[in-house]
Amino acid sequence: MNRFVNRMIGAARLDVSVYEEVEHDRSATAQAAGVVVLASLAAGIGVLGHAGIGGLFAVTLAALVSWVISAAIIWFVGTKLLAQAQTEADIGQLLRTMGFAMAPGLLRIFEIIPVLGAIVAFVVWIWLLVTLVVAVRQALDFNNTPRAIAVCVIGWIIQLVLSGLLGGLLLSGSTPAPAGGAI
Repeated sequence: MNRFVNRMIGAARLDVSVYEEVEHDRSATAQAAGVVVLASLAAGIGVLGHAGIGGLFAVTLAALVSWVISAAIIWFVGTKLLAQAQTEADIGQLLRTMGFAMAPGLLRIFEIIPVLGAIVAFVVWIWLLVTLVVAVRQALDFNNTPRAIAVCVIGWIIQLVLSGLLGGLLLSGSTPAPAGGAI
C-alpha cells in the first residue's frame, strides 16, 4: 500500500522517475486502474450533491472506459503518427503512466465544498493536463515536451470526433414516437 501511495504522490509531483518506474512495471497496471477509480470516485463525490449515487457510478465507469480509449488513441498517435526514432511503447505502458497521471484527481473530492469547488476543479484540471503530458512523454520515450503536447492534443481531438460520431449514431438509432403523439 505504501508503494502505491508513494507512486501516486510522485506522479502528482511530476517525478519523472515514478513515471519511468510504472511504465516498466507490468504489475502496476492494476494500481494504475486503482488510481483512475479513486480519482473518479473523488470526482463523483465532488458532484454527488448534483448527480446522486447513480452519477457516482456513471462517473467511475466513464473514467475507466475513457482511460482505456485514451491510452489506445495516444498509443496510436504517439507510435504511428508522431513517433521519434527511440519511441517504443505498448498500450500497457500508456495505461500505467496515464493512470498514475490521474493522481491529482483525488483532490476533486473537495469540489463538494461550495465556492471552493470551482477553484479546486480548475486547479486540478490544469494539474491533470500537465501530469498527462509528462506521462505521455515518458511512456513514448520522447526527448521533448512539445511533441508530447502535440500527441495529447491530436489524441484529444480524435477522441472528441469519435465521441461525436458515437453520440450521433446513438441518437440516430432512437425510435421516434408514432404519428399522432405519445407512445
